[in-house]
Amino acid sequence: VIASYLLDWAFIIILVVTGGILYKITGSEHVFSLDDANISYPLKSDTVSITTVGIVCCVVPALLIAAICLLTPLPWHRRLWEWHAGWLGLALSLAGAFFLTSGLKDVVGKPRPDLLARCQPDLTNLTTYAVGGLGLQRAESPVMVTSAICQNPDATVIKAGFAAFPSGHSSFSWAGLLYLSLWMGAKFAVSVPVRSTALSAAGRDKKTDSSFSRASAIAAPPLYLLVLIAIPVGGALYICASRYMDYMHAGWDILGGSLIGIVFAILGFMWYHAPAGLAYGGWAWGSRQSDGAFGAGFG
Repeated sequence: VIASYLLDWAFIIILVVTGGILYKITGSEHVFSLDDANISYPLKSDTVSITTVGIVCCVVPALLIAAICLLTPLPWHRRLWEWHAGWLGLALSLAGAFFLTSGLKDVVGKPRPDLLARCQPDLTNLTTYAVGGLGLQRAESPVMVTSAICQNPDATVIKAGFAAFPSGHSSFSWAGLLYLSLWMGAKFAVSVPVRSTALSAAGRDKKTDSSFSRASAIAAPPLYLLVLIAIPVGGALYICASRYMDYMHAGWDILGGSLIGIVFAILGFMWYHAPAGLAYGGWAWGSRQSDGAFGAGFG
């Protein structure tokens, strides 16, 4: 049983290492036009640096999960199990988003809105780097060129200029912060009250005390808890907005990265936790049994 969870961690580490390799290599670099206004924005520094994103979206959620689990009034083996499951889900969410985002950046090679400011193109030898466009036949038409036209001596700046889609800040922020919101919402039992079919049937007889007691058991959580779990989501939205303000990404790049992060956050949480509202909502699934630790089995 323990070995099966070690295998989970090993798989996550492989995702992180592979994602790191994909992040470092030089992928596709889409051809572009020097007349394209969509890539003519000025070069700005990051409002939210990648280091800050790593701390806010990985370190902070990990510390909060550990603190809440250790302070929960449960037997120690339960506290440690909830801690392990919380970290495992967070790691799966972040690693999956990092891997997929890095891979797509290499494959797509989309120019950033500030590409021309990064590129510093050699305008005196335009035809040397031209690979297409009607500008090769008509002087008034645009010409498509490759990244070889760029004169910026810093190759890393040019490389980063072709990593617009999807937004890594967006995917990582949603993967970490939405996961934290889901986890805290489950732990604090923050969910929209839903009246079950059994309760609806019992509620028809409102003269019985049991009907009223069961109805009163299903109530809206305190509003401050909703605000608490919404704070991480607000942080993710701010990080996404900053990428648009900094001219690092177009809207579709941010939406694409956000979708990746949201999907992996939900996957990471639901893989190791019961959703709020179920019988065991808010708690980690039980440990795997020896007869199914390495597979679901047949039949």
